[in-house]
Amino acid sequence: MAGRGVAHKIGVLSKLCRLSNRSYFTYVREPSHFIKGKEPKWVTADKAFEALESGNLVFAQGAAATPITLLKAMTEHGKANKLKDVGVCHMHTEGHAPYTEPDCEGIFRSLSFFMGGNVRKAVADGRSDAIPIFLHEIPHLFTRDLLHPDIAVIHVSPPDQHGYCSLGTSVDCVRAALTKSKYIVAQVNKQMPRTFGDSLIHISHIDYAVNIDEPLPQHPSKKQDPVEMAIGKHIAENLVVDGATLQMGIGSIPDAVLSMLTNHKNLGIHTEMFSDGVVDLYYKGCITNNLKSKYHKGRFVVSFLIGTQKLYDFVDNNPAIEVLTVDYVNSTEVVASQNCMTAINSCIEVDLTGQVVSDSIGTRMYSGFGGQVDFIRGAAQAYDGKGKAIIALPSVTKKGESKIVNMIKPGAGVTTSRAHVHYVVTEHGIAYLFGKSLRQRAHALIQIAHPDHRAALEKAAFERLKVMPSP
Repeated sequence: MAGRGVAHKIGVLSKLCRLSNRSYFTYVREPSHFIKGKEPKWVTADKAFEALESGNLVFAQGAAATPITLLKAMTEHGKANKLKDVGVCHMHTEGHAPYTEPDCEGIFRSLSFFMGGNVRKAVADGRSDAIPIFLHEIPHLFTRDLLHPDIAVIHVSPPDQHGYCSLGTSVDCVRAALTKSKYIVAQVNKQMPRTFGDSLIHISHIDYAVNIDEPLPQHPSKKQDPVEMAIGKHIAENLVVDGATLQMGIGSIPDAVLSMLTNHKNLGIHTEMFSDGVVDLYYKGCITNNLKSKYHKGRFVVSFLIGTQKLYDFVDNNPAIEVLTVDYVNSTEVVASQNCMTAINSCIEVDLTGQVVSDSIGTRMYSGFGGQVDFIRGAAQAYDGKGKAIIALPSVTKKGESKIVNMIKPGAGVTTSRAHVHYVVTEHGIAYLFGKSLRQRAHALIQIAHPDHRAALEKAAFERLKVMPSP
């Protein structure tokens, strides 16, 4: 009887396995594990979205890896087939976003985890949405089953001799989205750099593949103005020490800081993203990653990249650069474990108590939380006690308005709270706010405001916080 019972159970299990069409090669959605006997369907871009239906959710890779050709084809497919209510979720994307145009209303609706300039108007007009979220938590939207993409649209390098493609310049939340997507559509581009880390995806996981040969979107560095150079000089000479591990983003202020670090030694890079300025500093011998903490010694750690061809050539097939998932790179615990972690972030405005606004101008959404709080908190909590959490900004806008304000604009959101802020830097100096009272903070911030606005700020500070004006 026992033998027949066992045989019956084995027979039932065997039948279930046949019914579920599972095998040892398909029971997990691990992108770096090959699927035996499966290959992508190679098609032209206009044929890549035959699986797309009304009501579907599409995930799109972002930054320099934005699959621009495919997203254009997706938009045309949606229009031609009169689809409705297709969601398109993504981080910051490059290039035109045609699916957000007025003629796509009702067909597509964009959902940004971090807004780029190409979707701001659509969000402001109510045709698109944005989620306020810390960068390190974006993968959780997929891994915790809050979002279930029907199709992931990605941009990869050609497969190597083992069949492995690379996600190239953007891993961030892509890997998490891929493991939850029903279909994967990829543009395979020989100009996409092949990167190491968490970027592997086997060609067998791709359902529809489109062969292209196109340069990646580029962000050339702009020449820094005297204000940005002064900010960079303050930070480089007073806050960055030899052996520091750096986090900084893209833009004129990070570039200005990097340009001032040419006499520093043994710098390390652990950052959500970097651009061309890091390449120059590396070849000067200033970046060695030699004094980083236990893990990733001697290597760059980054989650996505965007810059010029110089940057893409630098990272291509370079094993010293690890492009890792953003829930790891931006984890507060991981950041805090770095040697002399120095986090440099910018913002839109700071009020006299230290509240930092970075994602909105009044009620108008501008970007997103990004990794600012991830790194500000991680640097402040650094295990070696040597971390520095820095907010850097010009003292005035291009219109001459003060960026250090009595009160933030009505409707603006606080990105970094006044309890998180340590250093605030403008071209006029450095204000250290940690441990300072509200009145002490106001006094310190007024000292680094533009001289044209200090009198008005002193008057406002007295009315609000009873801060006595400077003698």
